Amino acid sequence: MTPPISIVTPSYQQGRFIERTIVSVVTQDIPGLEYVICDGGSSDETLGVLHRFSDRVGWLSEKDRGQADAVNKGIRGTHGPIIGWLNSDDVYYPGALRRVLRAFEEHPEADLIYGKAHHVDAEDRIVEEYPTEPWNASRLLDVCYICQPALFFRRSLADRIGLLDENLQLTMDYEYWLRASQQGATFYYLEEFLAGSRVYPETKTLGRRVEVHREMNDMLRRRVGRVPVKWIFNYAHAVVDGRGVPRTDRFRFACRVAVESWKAAYHWYGNVPAEIRRTTWKWVWDNGRESLARQLRRA
Repeated sequence: MTPPISIVTPSYQQGRFIERTIVSVVTQDIPGLEYVICDGGSSDETLGVLHRFSDRVGWLSEKDRGQADAVNKGIRGTHGPIIGWLNSDDVYYPGALRRVLRAFEEHPEADLIYGKAHHVDAEDRIVEEYPTEPWNASRLLDVCYICQPALFFRRSLADRIGLLDENLQLTMDYEYWLRASQQGATFYYLEEFLAGSRVYPETKTLGRRVEVHREMNDMLRRRVGRVPVKWIFNYAHAVVDGRGVPRTDRFRFACRVAVESWKAAYHWYGNVPAEIRRTTWKWVWDNGRESLARQLRRA
């Protein structure tokens, strides 16, 4: 019997979170649910947790080539017509999979369905709502407004456009949404909260911001032929933040971001477009005036 949905979890050294991830899946009350965990050979408590859930979860633990490889391995090893990918530190909310399956039934034209989500901390407390938005293909080039654990897609889409790009280590999800959009896939926005995406200092999003943005810009140049200006600025901000320049020192911060924006523009464009020149000069000018005014008020 074909399962109604297959959930794949890539895992590596997430022993402190993975039980919460597993419980959030196996308590969804979906008859025939197929759940597979592809672990990259963890040496922490992960294997002990997996053994405890062996009667409800299919899993393997072996060295892999990274997260995309693990997800692809899981997709190839499952059979459900709907696929969800849940990282080993994220969680589904109760009833999420039922709502997703119902949405796919109600929208047979949809290749991908994504919902709302929260950022949650290491203790499962909600930090903020993830900034999801209704579907807009051109907007997706400037803002990755899809929260990965809250997105599901049909297996027929993977058959049509392929699996995740295993050359990417940090932005394989964003690349997949862009690729699907480019190849005419239909997205549907389900305005319900489906998942919690965990944020804490060790996550790739927070701990490797410069690497994430560098890989993202390289990917965008290959995938869509250009790097949107907003991602140039985001990269520059990540670089300056990483060097410890306080944002409270607004003039200094603006100057450093302007310099990094010009350097990034030369790297990804070969020149500095007028939009970047105008915007960065305005940052420096406005923050310089404000800094001078503060100094005069204190004098």
